[in-house]
Amino acid sequence: MGTLICNQEKLLYSFYNADLICDFLLSIGMKPFVELSFMPETLASGSQTVFHYRANVTPPKDDQQWATLIQKLASHWVDRYGVAEVRTWFFEVWNEPNLKAFWPGTQADYFKFYRATAEALKKVDAQLQVGGPATASNGWISEFLDYCEKNEVAVDFVSTHHYPTDALGTQGEDTETQLARSERSILRQWAQDTRRKVGQRPLYYTEWNGSSNPRDHLHDEPYSAAVVVKTMLEAVGIVQGYSFWTFSDIFSENYFPSEPFQGGFGLLTLEGIAKPAYRAFELLHQLGDRQLVVDGLHETVDCWAVKGDHRLTVMLTNFALPRHPIDSQRVRLRIKSKAKPAHVSVRRIDETHANPKAAWQNMGSPEYPDHAQIQMLHESSKLIVEPLRATFESDIASVEITLPRQAVAAITMDFGASGVEDFS
Repeated sequence: MGTLICNQEKLLYSFYNADLICDFLLSIGMKPFVELSFMPETLASGSQTVFHYRANVTPPKDDQQWATLIQKLASHWVDRYGVAEVRTWFFEVWNEPNLKAFWPGTQADYFKFYRATAEALKKVDAQLQVGGPATASNGWISEFLDYCEKNEVAVDFVSTHHYPTDALGTQGEDTETQLARSERSILRQWAQDTRRKVGQRPLYYTEWNGSSNPRDHLHDEPYSAAVVVKTMLEAVGIVQGYSFWTFSDIFSENYFPSEPFQGGFGLLTLEGIAKPAYRAFELLHQLGDRQLVVDGLHETVDCWAVKGDHRLTVMLTNFALPRHPIDSQRVRLRIKSKAKPAHVSVRRIDETHANPKAAWQNMGSPEYPDHAQIQMLHESSKLIVEPLRATFESDIASVEITLPRQAVAAITMDFGASGVEDFS
C-alpha cells in the first residue's frame, strides 16, 4: 500500500499512490478494505515472489520494522481522513498465508506476524478494525482464533477465501471433472461451517469466484451468472461481505491475452464489456429488502422471492456444475395477492440473453474487435426488460417460464399500491 526504500540505511516512506486509491474510493462512496500485503523488498527476509509484478511473499526480516511501517501508514491515513472515517475501514493481514506460494513461513510465523500487525494498528487507535487470517479454502480459522484468544490479540473480524473447486485437488487443478464432483451449494455449506467456528464475529469472504482457474471459459458465460446469484442469495444471514474476484480482467497478476473473452476472472472484459456475472450483480442490486420463504426442492432449479415497495421479484436459476445432467425446465410460479399485478416483466441471462461472448463468437471471434464490434458487444450484454404474461384467479397470480440450461431469470411483479400478501 505504500513505497519504502532504503537510502544509506535510512528508511524513507511514501504513501502517495495509496492515497490516490483511497481518495478515489471515498469519492465514489466506497470504503477501503485494505489488504496489508505484500512485503516491501527493503524489509523482506527473502527473495521469493509471485505474479507479473513480482510481489515479495516472504516474512519481514525484522517484525519491528514492519510494525513501524504499518503504524506510520495508519497514522498518516488518520491524519489525512480523520479517525472517525478510518475506523470504518477494514485492515486484513496478508493474503492466503496457508499456501506456500504466498507465505513460505509456518502457521506460527503468520500468527506472530499478525500479532505484530494488529498491535501496530491498535497503537494508532484502539478502534481501528483488524482481522485475518485471509486464508485460502476457509483454512486455519479455529487455530487462528485460539491463538488470538490465548495471547489476547485483537480480532475485529474474520476473513477467508473460497472457490467451489478448492477441496477437489491441489490449488489450480480446477478441471471440469473435479467441478462435477463438487456440490451445487458447497460454498454455502463451507460458509455455514466457518460461521459456526467464528461465532458472533463479522465474517468476510474477501475472495471468491466460480473457479480459481485464471483461464476458465466458464468465467465468461451465463454459467457464472447462475453461480453468482445462487451463491450470493444463499449467503444471506451467514456472512457480512462477499468480495468477487475480480471486477475486471485488467489486473497485473499475469499477462493480458488480447482476446476479449479469454476466461479471465473479471466481471468486465479488457474492453469493459459486461460479462453475464456482472449482469447478475446488477439484478441482485435491484432487489428489494425483504426475502420471503420459498418451499420445495429441484435438482437444478432454485428460487428466491424478494419484496420491495409494491413489487415482488422472483429470482430463478437453472444451474448444475459441469458434467452434471441439466436440461431446460418449465417453471410455474403462484403468487397470492389481494390484487392483480399491474405489470409483469422478466430479465434474463442465458444462452441468448445478456451473453456477449456468444455475440462475439457469431462475429467470428475477432481477436481485436473494432470500434463498431465493441459497441455491438456492449449492446448484446445489456439486460432487456420483456413483458411476461400472467393470469390472475382467486387471489392467485400465476406465471410460467422456460429456463434454459445454466440460466438466470428475474421476474418482477408490480402490484401497485395494493402490495403483496404472501408467496407460495
